[in-house]
Amino acid sequence: MTILKRLLMIGLTSVMGLAASIPSGTEVQVRLGQTIKSDKARPGDTWRGTLASDLVVDGRTIAKRGDNVRGQVVDAQASGRLSGVAEIALQLTSVTVDGKPTPVLTENVREVGGNHDKRNAGLIGGGAAVGAIIGAIAGGGKGAAIGAGAGGVAGTGGAAATGKKNISFPVESLLTFVVR
Repeated sequence: MTILKRLLMIGLTSVMGLAASIPSGTEVQVRLGQTIKSDKARPGDTWRGTLASDLVVDGRTIAKRGDNVRGQVVDAQASGRLSGVAEIALQLTSVTVDGKPTPVLTENVREVGGNHDKRNAGLIGGGAAVGAIIGAIAGGGKGAAIGAGAGGVAGTGGAAATGKKNISFPVESLLTFVVR
């Protein structure tokens, strides 16, 4: 084996050994160090935080509350105005153990925003109803039909103008990651 291959094997073994110091299934509680928003974050963005509680493995504390952690944004989708649900997914990538960043692979923590259907239906339907009433008063049956159409268009415009439902993980949010 060449020297380069040996060094790569030693390095790989070292990294795997560090990752193995936090067993699969371990819950890691983290407090975010910044706000992460669905309309601003991009997959691959990194984030920082701290341990929210001591990390205990086999009865031994391997990292203390307040120790640094790092992670990355795995998925981020901004909300659309009339459709498209906001979403953020985060992953923990390292925990400081014995003063050294230790690679870790965790399940994602995911937040999904609500859809627009109920609010849009209310705005569009309400606009149509108000338009129909005003149209009926002004012009009878034909006016009601014209008013309902105009009110529906106005309601759709209102839904589009107020439509985005982005989500965020605010700074200091407490998140629990599970090691794979």
